[in-house]
Amino acid sequence: MSTLATPSPMVADAWSQFDTTTSRWGRITMIAALCLMLAGPLVLSIQLGVDPGDVAAGVVAIALVFGILWFVEPFSYFPILGAASMYQAFMIGNISNKLVPAAIVAQSTIGAKPGTKRGQLAAVLAICGAATTHLLSLAVFVGVLGNLLLNAFPPELVAQVQTFVLPAVMGAVVVQMIASNPNTRILAIAIVVGLVVQLLLTPLFPVMAYFGIAVSVVATILLALFLPGRTKADPDTADPSAADPS
Repeated sequence: MSTLATPSPMVADAWSQFDTTTSRWGRITMIAALCLMLAGPLVLSIQLGVDPGDVAAGVVAIALVFGILWFVEPFSYFPILGAASMYQAFMIGNISNKLVPAAIVAQSTIGAKPGTKRGQLAAVLAICGAATTHLLSLAVFVGVLGNLLLNAFPPELVAQVQTFVLPAVMGAVVVQMIASNPNTRILAIAIVVGLVVQLLLTPLFPVMAYFGIAVSVVATILLALFLPGRTKADPDTADPSAADPS
């Protein structure tokens, strides 16, 4: 086995402290944010005399439509972002169209594979940079120049941007994900599963429209794991990023 595959005690201790610190403060900040976000609607509902039953009914209705994403998104993002970046991502938001692309580009730039320690650190720094850039751009272009720019653009241009910006972003995310981990076998499985769920199962069973994403993700993972052709990783080709640079 390559000696690069075994990190030194100093490196292992540093990563252990990193995981412990991010997990501790991640839980604290997430719980604090949850309390703050619920406090405002709670105070407002009390002042307006809103019936708690109506609130519960609204929560149930939202859960029936979007609840599956509460489980699908963490499983989908974790292999790319890692534990530390997951706290950042769900605190900041805009995960699929901003933070995940930033993490993928950073990992691709330095040649770090998703799921490795080096890849996790790249994702953390990329999300910090993306959030900082986002806040600065919001302050300048929205807070200061937003109305001026919006009034200066022709309505036709605004309509075109609103129509094509989402497909452009999602297309860029897909291309970056394929480029960062070009496994043709898994890519083929994902494409076939997606087509079967979208074109075959959903028309036959309309309820699949609510669970199609979850079914596609779970089916792709299971087929990639258990279909013939999966080989075990060679220890000598293990990711050297966790090794002592010296």
